[in-house]
Amino acid sequence: MKKSYIVIGVIIVIVIGIFMWFKGSYNQMVTRSENVSSQWSNVENQYQRRLDLIPNLVNTVKGYAEHEQNTLTQVVEARAKATQMRVNFDQLDEQTIQKFNNMQGELSSALSRLMAISEQYPDLKANENFRDLQAQLEGTENRIAVERRKFNEEVKGYNAYIRSFPKNIIAGMFGFLPKPYFEATAGAEKAPEVKF
Repeated sequence: MKKSYIVIGVIIVIVIGIFMWFKGSYNQMVTRSENVSSQWSNVENQYQRRLDLIPNLVNTVKGYAEHEQNTLTQVVEARAKATQMRVNFDQLDEQTIQKFNNMQGELSSALSRLMAISEQYPDLKANENFRDLQAQLEGTENRIAVERRKFNEEVKGYNAYIRSFPKNIIAGMFGFLPKPYFEATAGAEKAPEVKF
């Protein structure tokens, strides 16, 4: 009789131990997934900050470089495309990140052309509003790079956690899928050519 109580007690302890391990692993996956989601929001926030600065920058340049309308139009159109794309974090996959990255790349390219125009107009470069906006835009680009790096770090930790054995079994049972990284855009390995 005492042996059966001991066996039942050991079984209960083992079951409780397994349950606690499953619970802890699942909760850790949820926490890490939320960290990735939160960092993705930080990335989007910095991109939004850039989008918010662009109309002011375009309007400032417009007053000095009226005949550069084509470049201004490209910036406005690229901004419009970038604002139309909404990314659902739950459906974040490599294709979505690539599409998001491409749209932001188009906008970055248009902004680079806009900044190159400023070199042709000394009065524009001396304009205090333009200098302030340019500095804010440069700061925003740096923040975007930092937030993307942090996002990749969070993704790395999350992916490593859900892919390690035996947690990969729990991840598979509950639908925790690996998240994609931000990667450099095509051609980023080449230094940009600057012409004055």
